[in-house]
Amino acid sequence: MATTLVIGNKNYSSWSLRPWLLLSHHGVPFTERRLLLDTPEFHAEVAQWSPSRRVPALHDGGLVLWDSLAICEYANERWLDGQGWPADLALRAVARCAAAEMHSGFGALRSQLPMNVRRQPRLPHWDDAANADIARVQEIWHDLRTRSGNGGPFLCGEHFGIVDAMFAPVCVRFRGYCVPLDATATAYLRAIFALPAMQAWEAAALLETERVASDEA
Repeated sequence: MATTLVIGNKNYSSWSLRPWLLLSHHGVPFTERRLLLDTPEFHAEVAQWSPSRRVPALHDGGLVLWDSLAICEYANERWLDGQGWPADLALRAVARCAAAEMHSGFGALRSQLPMNVRRQPRLPHWDDAANADIARVQEIWHDLRTRSGNGGPFLCGEHFGIVDAMFAPVCVRFRGYCVPLDATATAYLRAIFALPAMQAWEAAALLETERVASDEA
Protein backbone atom coordinates (compact mmCIF):
# COMPACT_ATOMS: atom_id res chain seq x y z
CA MET A 1 0.00 0.00 0.00
CA ALA A 2 1.25 3.47 -0.85
CA THR A 3 1.71 5.70 2.18
CA THR A 4 1.68 9.50 1.81
CA LEU A 5 2.08 12.09 4.54
CA VAL A 6 0.69 15.49 3.60
CA ILE A 7 2.43 18.32 5.44
CA GLY A 8 2.74 22.09 5.44
CA ASN A 9 5.86 24.24 5.26
CA LYS A 10 8.63 22.67 7.29
CA ASN A 11 9.65 26.06 8.62
CA TYR A 12 6.28 26.70 10.25
CA SER A 13 4.10 23.59 10.48
CA SER A 14 4.47 22.31 14.02
CA TRP A 15 1.62 19.83 13.62
CA SER A 16 3.25 18.37 10.50
CA LEU A 17 6.60 17.96 12.24
CA ARG A 18 5.19 15.57 14.83
CA PRO A 19 4.17 12.57 12.69
CA TRP A 20 6.89 13.29 10.11
CA LEU A 21 9.55 13.05 12.80
CA LEU A 22 8.14 9.88 14.32
CA LEU A 23 7.86 8.13 10.95
CA SER A 24 11.25 9.30 9.76
CA HIS A 25 13.10 8.47 12.95
CA HIS A 26 11.71 4.94 12.96
CA GLY A 27 12.44 4.38 9.28
CA VAL A 28 8.84 4.05 8.11
CA PRO A 29 8.76 4.50 4.32
CA PHE A 30 6.40 7.17 3.08
CA THR A 31 6.00 9.74 0.34
CA GLU A 32 5.91 13.36 1.42
CA ARG A 33 3.43 15.80 -0.09
CA ARG A 34 4.01 19.42 0.92
CA LEU A 35 1.24 22.03 0.65
CA LEU A 36 2.32 25.62 1.19
CA LEU A 37 0.44 27.23 4.03
CA ASP A 38 -1.55 30.42 3.62
CA THR A 39 -1.55 30.27 -0.20
CA PRO A 40 -4.33 29.98 -2.80
CA GLU A 41 -2.81 26.67 -3.88
CA PHE A 42 -3.17 25.28 -0.35
CA HIS A 43 -6.85 26.15 -0.19
CA ALA A 44 -7.42 24.76 -3.67
CA GLU A 45 -5.74 21.41 -2.96
CA VAL A 46 -6.10 20.61 0.72
CA ALA A 47 -9.68 19.31 0.54
CA GLN A 48 -8.60 16.42 -1.68
CA TRP A 49 -6.05 15.36 0.94
CA SER A 50 -7.64 16.18 4.30
CA PRO A 51 -11.33 16.16 5.29
CA SER A 52 -10.57 18.76 7.99
CA ARG A 53 -8.79 20.92 5.38
CA ARG A 54 -5.76 21.03 7.64
CA VAL A 55 -2.39 19.33 7.69
CA PRO A 56 -0.98 16.89 8.45
CA ALA A 57 -2.93 14.09 6.85
CA LEU A 58 -1.82 10.51 6.34
CA HIS A 59 -2.96 8.40 3.39
CA ASP A 60 -2.22 4.70 3.83
CA GLY A 61 -3.84 2.80 1.00
CA GLY A 62 -7.50 3.78 1.20
CA LEU A 63 -7.30 5.01 4.80
CA VAL A 64 -7.12 8.77 5.49
CA LEU A 65 -6.17 10.17 8.90
CA TRP A 66 -6.20 13.90 9.59
CA ASP A 67 -4.94 14.43 13.14
CA SER A 68 -1.28 14.41 14.15
CA LEU A 69 -1.69 12.44 17.38
CA ALA A 70 -4.03 9.96 15.72
CA ILE A 71 -1.47 9.50 12.94
CA CYS A 72 1.23 8.81 15.52
CA GLU A 73 -1.00 6.28 17.29
CA TYR A 74 -1.77 4.57 14.00
CA ALA A 75 1.91 4.46 13.10
CA ASN A 76 2.66 2.94 16.50
CA GLU A 77 0.25 0.09 15.85
CA ARG A 78 0.88 -0.29 12.12
CA TRP A 79 4.69 -0.10 11.96
CA LEU A 80 6.33 0.39 15.36
CA ASP A 81 5.03 -2.69 17.18
CA GLY A 82 4.02 -0.53 20.13
CA GLN A 83 7.46 1.02 20.61
CA GLY A 84 6.06 4.54 20.35
CA TRP A 85 5.08 4.34 24.04
CA PRO A 86 7.02 3.10 27.09
CA ALA A 87 6.65 -0.56 28.01
CA ASP A 88 5.92 0.26 31.66
CA LEU A 89 2.16 0.64 32.24
CA ALA A 90 2.31 3.60 34.63
CA LEU A 91 4.93 5.51 32.64
CA ARG A 92 2.98 4.86 29.44
CA ALA A 93 -0.19 6.26 31.02
CA VAL A 94 1.54 9.43 32.22
CA ALA A 95 3.29 9.88 28.86
CA ARG A 96 -0.11 9.70 27.16
CA CYS A 97 -1.41 12.37 29.54
CA ALA A 98 1.54 14.60 28.63
CA ALA A 99 1.02 14.07 24.90
CA ALA A 100 -2.70 14.80 25.22
CA GLU A 101 -2.02 17.95 27.24
CA MET A 102 0.37 19.16 24.54
CA HIS A 103 -2.17 18.28 21.86
CA SER A 104 -4.99 20.29 23.41
CA GLY A 105 -3.38 23.01 25.51
CA PHE A 106 -0.65 25.65 25.72
CA GLY A 107 -2.58 28.26 23.74
CA ALA A 108 -0.44 31.19 24.89
CA LEU A 109 2.77 29.39 23.96
CA ARG A 110 1.40 28.53 20.53
CA SER A 111 0.14 32.01 19.72
CA GLN A 112 2.96 34.10 21.15
CA LEU A 113 5.89 31.85 20.18
CA PRO A 114 4.88 30.32 16.82
CA MET A 115 7.21 27.71 15.38
CA ASN A 116 9.72 29.18 12.96
CA VAL A 117 12.84 27.10 12.30
CA ARG A 118 14.60 30.04 10.66
CA ARG A 119 14.06 32.37 13.61
CA GLN A 120 17.19 33.65 15.28
CA PRO A 121 17.16 33.96 19.09
CA ARG A 122 15.50 37.15 20.24
CA LEU A 123 14.72 38.90 23.50
CA PRO A 124 11.63 37.72 25.44
CA HIS A 125 8.44 39.43 24.32
CA TRP A 126 5.73 37.18 25.73
CA ASP A 127 3.35 37.62 28.67
CA ASP A 128 2.67 35.83 31.94
CA ALA A 129 0.31 33.34 30.32
CA ALA A 130 3.05 32.18 27.97
CA ASN A 131 5.50 32.10 30.88
CA ALA A 132 3.09 29.81 32.71
CA ASP A 133 2.97 27.52 29.65
CA ILE A 134 6.77 27.48 29.48
CA ALA A 135 7.01 26.56 33.14
CA ARG A 136 4.39 23.82 32.73
CA VAL A 137 6.24 22.26 29.79
CA GLN A 138 9.43 22.08 31.84
CA GLU A 139 7.48 20.60 34.75
CA ILE A 140 6.14 17.85 32.46
CA TRP A 141 9.58 17.12 31.07
CA HIS A 142 11.14 16.93 34.52
CA ASP A 143 8.35 14.65 35.78
CA LEU A 144 8.69 12.21 32.89
CA ARG A 145 12.47 12.15 33.13
CA THR A 146 12.23 11.45 36.88
CA ARG A 147 9.64 8.72 36.42
CA SER A 148 11.83 7.04 33.80
CA GLY A 149 14.82 7.11 36.15
CA ASN A 150 16.63 9.72 34.04
CA GLY A 151 17.84 6.89 31.84
CA GLY A 152 18.54 7.76 28.22
CA PRO A 153 18.18 11.18 26.61
CA PHE A 154 14.45 11.24 25.88
CA LEU A 155 11.42 11.91 28.03
CA CYS A 156 10.76 8.25 28.77
CA GLY A 157 14.26 6.85 28.50
CA GLU A 158 16.40 5.53 25.70
CA HIS A 159 13.85 5.53 22.89
CA PHE A 160 12.34 8.45 20.99
CA GLY A 161 8.59 8.01 21.09
CA ILE A 162 5.24 9.69 20.54
CA VAL A 163 5.48 11.98 23.54
CA ASP A 164 8.83 13.26 22.23
CA ALA A 165 7.32 13.84 18.79
CA MET A 166 4.53 15.86 20.36
CA PHE A 167 6.98 18.13 22.17
CA ALA A 168 9.55 18.46 19.35
CA PRO A 169 8.00 21.69 17.97
CA VAL A 170 8.22 23.18 21.46
CA CYS A 171 11.97 22.56 21.34
CA VAL A 172 12.10 24.60 18.13
CA ARG A 173 10.14 27.38 19.80
CA PHE A 174 12.31 27.40 22.92
CA ARG A 175 15.51 27.62 20.90
CA GLY A 176 14.25 30.20 18.41
CA TYR A 177 13.00 32.55 21.11
CA CYS A 178 15.96 31.93 23.44
CA VAL A 179 13.68 30.84 26.28
CA PRO A 180 15.54 30.47 29.60
CA LEU A 181 15.49 26.77 30.49
CA ASP A 182 16.50 24.58 33.39
CA ALA A 183 19.20 21.92 33.07
CA THR A 184 16.75 19.10 32.32
CA ALA A 185 15.11 21.02 29.49
CA THR A 186 18.45 22.17 28.08
CA ALA A 187 19.71 18.59 27.90
CA TYR A 188 16.46 17.46 26.31
CA LEU A 189 16.72 20.08 23.58
CA ARG A 190 20.21 18.82 22.77
CA ALA A 191 18.88 15.28 22.42
CA ILE A 192 16.04 16.32 20.09
CA PHE A 193 18.25 18.44 17.83
CA ALA A 194 20.84 15.66 17.66
CA LEU A 195 18.34 13.31 15.98
CA PRO A 196 19.24 12.79 12.29
CA ALA A 197 15.56 13.04 11.36
CA MET A 198 15.25 16.36 13.17
CA GLN A 199 18.37 17.65 11.45
CA ALA A 200 16.93 16.61 8.07
CA TRP A 201 13.69 18.51 8.80
CA GLU A 202 15.67 21.59 9.85
CA ALA A 203 17.88 21.50 6.77
CA ALA A 204 14.84 21.34 4.50
CA ALA A 205 13.12 24.13 6.45
CA LEU A 206 16.12 26.42 6.05
CA LEU A 207 15.96 25.95 2.27
CA GLU A 208 12.36 27.11 2.07
CA THR A 209 11.81 30.63 0.80
CA GLU A 210 8.07 30.99 1.43
CA ARG A 211 6.94 33.22 4.26
CA VAL A 212 3.84 33.17 6.44
CA ALA A 213 3.43 36.71 7.72
CA SER A 214 1.63 35.79 10.95
CA ASP A 215 4.53 33.59 12.02
CA GLU A 216 7.18 36.18 11.21
CA ALA A 217 5.89 38.99 13.42
